Amino acid sequence: MASLDWSQCPAVESIPGKVSGAWVFKDTRMPVSIVFENLEAGATIDEIMEWFHLTREQIVTVLEFAARSLDPFPPPQHGAASTVNAYPA
Repeated sequence: MASLDWSQCPAVESIPGKVSGAWVFKDTRMPVSIVFENLEAGATIDEIMEWFHLTREQIVTVLEFAARSLDPFPPPQHGAASTVNAYPA
């Protein structure tokens, strides 16, 4: 599986020298990976919010971004010419 291009996710940032350049939630030092690690371990979104002082919006934005990466087709580009039957039925 290809790596996600986290630079396209509006909820995160990577700044050289800040948490070794890891992808973190904007304006925090909290790595994005903490969400996935804790969900994998059985934590709920509410628990992650409480433990790491993140908002539901931050967490959901990251989860939705990751989920969209699993879509079989890329999302249509805005302003691109329309193509009939671009996605087979």
